This record gives sequence, C-alpha cells and structure tokens, in this order.
Amino acid sequence: MDRRQPIGIELVKRGIVNEADIEKALDYQKTHPSKKIGDILDILGLCDSHILVDAIGQILDEKAIYLLENDIRINVLDYISLDLIRNNKAVPFEITAGKIKVCFADTSNKKAVDTIRLLLLNKGLVMEKYITFETNIEKIIDSLEGSATDHINTNSDISGLVDTIIKTAMEKRASDIHIEPLEDEVRVRYRIDGELITAVKIEKDKQSQLIGRLKAISNMHQEKQESQDGRILAYPEYNIRVSSQKNVYGEKFVLRLLKKNGNIREIFELGFPNDEELVKKSFNKRNSITVVAAPTGEGKTTTLYSIISYLNRPQINITTIEDPVEIRIDGLNQIEIDTKTSFSDSLRTVLRQDPDIILVGEIRDQETAEIAMQAGQTGHYVLSTIHTIDSIEVITRLRKMGISNYDISSILATSVSQRLVRRVCPHCAKQREFSDQEKNIIQKIGEKYHIAFDLENKTTFTPVGCKRCNQSGYLDRIGIFEVLNVDDEIRELISRDASSMEIRKRALELGYKPLVVDGIEKVLMGVTTLDEINNKLIIY
Repeated sequence: MDRRQPIGIELVKRGIVNEADIEKALDYQKTHPSKKIGDILDILGLCDSHILVDAIGQILDEKAIYLLENDIRINVLDYISLDLIRNNKAVPFEITAGKIKVCFADTSNKKAVDTIRLLLLNKGLVMEKYITFETNIEKIIDSLEGSATDHINTNSDISGLVDTIIKTAMEKRASDIHIEPLEDEVRVRYRIDGELITAVKIEKDKQSQLIGRLKAISNMHQEKQESQDGRILAYPEYNIRVSSQKNVYGEKFVLRLLKKNGNIREIFELGFPNDEELVKKSFNKRNSITVVAAPTGEGKTTTLYSIISYLNRPQINITTIEDPVEIRIDGLNQIEIDTKTSFSDSLRTVLRQDPDIILVGEIRDQETAEIAMQAGQTGHYVLSTIHTIDSIEVITRLRKMGISNYDISSILATSVSQRLVRRVCPHCAKQREFSDQEKNIIQKIGEKYHIAFDLENKTTFTPVGCKRCNQSGYLDRIGIFEVLNVDDEIRELISRDASSMEIRKRALELGYKPLVVDGIEKVLMGVTTLDEINNKLIIY
C-alpha cells in the first residue's frame, strides 16, 4: 500500500481514524521506515482491519480484502509455490468462472503483479488483484510454512531447543541455519536448495539464553560481542562452522552444516554434459591448470571433488589445500589451512611433496595465482576455483591479478563456469504445455547462439509444493555448466591481449556453449523450469 502521508490525511477525512492515531502511526514509522501507514495502523490496532483495508482500497482505487481462513476457498499451493508467495507477497484465494482472485501486499509493485499474472495466465486463469496488509499476507505464509516447524517446540529448555533446531535442519537438508534477533522476536531460517525459509520464531525473552548456549557449544567467548568464528563438534556426522555478527537487535548467528563423509557424486550426476570425451578433454591433463568459476554458493567445491574422484587412482599422488576440508576422501592428502597459514604458504610446501595433482580450494590473490601457475608449469595438474560470472571472464580475472597473457595462454587448460538451479519436485510437480511466450523466449535464445532447440512434443512442469519439498515445489539442485577448453586459437587470442568480447565471439564459433544453453536443455529435459534459469541468469 502507498506510504504517502496523504493516505493518512484521507483516512482522517473519512472518519476512519483520527489525527492522534496518525501521529502514533508516524511515530512508529520513524523506527520502522519500511512499514506503510496502513500497515502500521493495523499493527497498532487503531482501527478494525476490515474497515481500514476497505477504506485504503477505495483511496487507491483497488479492490481490497482482509483475508480470513474461510476466505481462502482453494488449495493455494496448487496454483502458486510457497517461494513465489513469499517473494511477491501474493496469495490466491478464490476462483470463479476462469478468474482467480489474488491478494497482494503492494499492488504498486509492477514486477510482483506481472510475475503472478503471467504464471496464472499460463494455467489458463485471468488474475483479479486485491490489496491487503503485509501482516495479513505474512500470517498466511506462516501457516503455509508450518511443515518446516513440525518438530520445533519453543517451550523446551534452551539446550533442547538449540539441539532440535540443528537436528531439524539436518533432516530438512539445510546447508545453513540463520538465527536472527529482530525487534520483537528471534527468527530461525534454514537455507534449503539455495533458498531461505522461516523455520520458527522464538520469543524475544529467550534471546540471551539462546545466544549463550550457541556460544558455549561453539567454543566462543561469552562476554565478547564482536564478530567471532567457532565450531560445533557435538554432531559426529557434521562439521558445523559458526559465525556471529552483532546487529542492532543483538547477535546474529549463521551455522554452516557440512557433512563430514558425504558421498561424492559423479560429475555427470551434478549435471555436467553427459559426454565422456568432453570430460577426458577437460580434466585429464598435465602441466596445466583447470579453474571452476562461479559466484559464492554455486557448488564450485562439489564440482572439484567430483573431478578429483574421477581422476583418483592409487598410482597418483593427489594433495588438496582447503578452507575447510569439507569431505574427507580415502587416499588423498588433505590439508586444512588455518589462521597461521594461507593458500599460498601451503601451496609452496606442497610443491616439495612430489604431488601429481594439486587441488587449491580458491585462488584469492596474486600470490596464490602465481604459485598455482608455477605449479602448472613444472609438471603438475592444478585444480582450483575463482569468483567470476562465467568461464571466459576467468581470463580477465587472472589478468587483473597480475598474471601475464603468456602464462595464462600457456598454463590455463580449461575453465568451467556453473550455477545451481533447483530441480522440480517429482512428488508434486504438474506437467503442462509450454506457453507461447515461453516458446518464444527459448527460440530467441536458440537464434542468438545458432542452436535449434527441439520443442516438438516437449512439456514443462509447474512447481506446486508438498511436505517432501518444504512446500517449495522444488527438491534438490542440479548444475548448469559451460566449458571453455583453451585450444590453440584461444591461446593465440589471449597471448595478444584480445578482449573477453573477442575471445567469446571466437569461442562461440568454435562450439563453446554458454550457461544459458545448458540451462534451456535442462528445461526441455523436464529437470528444472524456465523461471529457475531466469532467476540465475536473467534471460527475460
């Protein structure tokens, strides 16, 4: 709803609230600037919710409703996933004669409205939009999120509560737990398949005990309120890294859950193109370096482990340098760096240990990059990661680190870029035809990269949501990949300082397929959705 003060004035003119009520709302807004006047009046209970939302609807010339349980006459998650509800603050609640009524917290948010309208249009439904309070939407989201909180009893003792939060996260396949002090409560969220979902909200008066317990089991200083790092060792199957950071309402904690002996998936299981020759060409080399590139949290380390597993043989000496060692693998020499050492320090020592293959967790600086290049020049095969947006920008990043064009062109053998997208949940996803708009998007991408995508008899899926996928409509993730093998022509371009645009143009002519192509292919295979590819790569 509109945050402009005139709405408050108009409400006074209509006799819905008085000037004193507006003053109270404006005082509240000073400490809650993201809240709108209408929402604040409702939060403070200064007017009947139904009367207030009807009046605001009239002022904004929008249909309005304050949603109660009996107003929701459909199974919401049959039409829209919980993720979309949460991200767009929109709830469908009734269908009549091909029209579906959808309630928004902010009908002026054109992107949210258009996203939901298009989704429902693809289902053959015309959207009729309504407006309500954000708190009204949040209550409905809380009820839909209930499956994530089934096992968490906030009335148990603090030790039991913390233990249950952690164990439930493990059961739900969470990679991270966020414990966040807010103004009136402590919110616990799980990151599952890359998305944050609210697991439970804990009473504010338990905050100090909760923080004390987390510090105790993480081996942190109790009195210290600056940023700290710790570890929880109480769960045999997991290495749990803990980070604390003070914010305006207390100390926030993030727990990273790492399985100690997780199974290493084969490279093809991760989503790498199912081409044995491509794998051999990309990863079976000497006197060179292979770099896996992606932003944080996109599965680079998992891919490195899969490559190492593919290459691992008894007659090969493989050494890894990691921060931390996430999975322990028999037959490998795994080194974990600490505050006293760095990747570059450890790499210098490893070079004296007669390795055949060296895995360096990340190239972060010029010194590490130079030693990694030196290792490649002296007969070793080096695998590492770097933070860039795609495989061709690896060249630009190495250049900016101070690595010469000669060294890059002679030592860089392969750069791989990837993103993780969510798989549609096989238990609840609904099969459907591609819409004309979706077909048009796919065809335009095909034309751009000179690829004829086969849309004949192809269908896609609409994510729905069930208990097995935490009502998200997606279960687990898969990688989309692009591979740049540095052949003689690409080496020549690098050595004469060609721009990334020139290198990309020639690579495309030589058969290089960018991330979006692999993404579209996985959509056509029914593994993921066009929306997921768009969330990662912004293709429309």
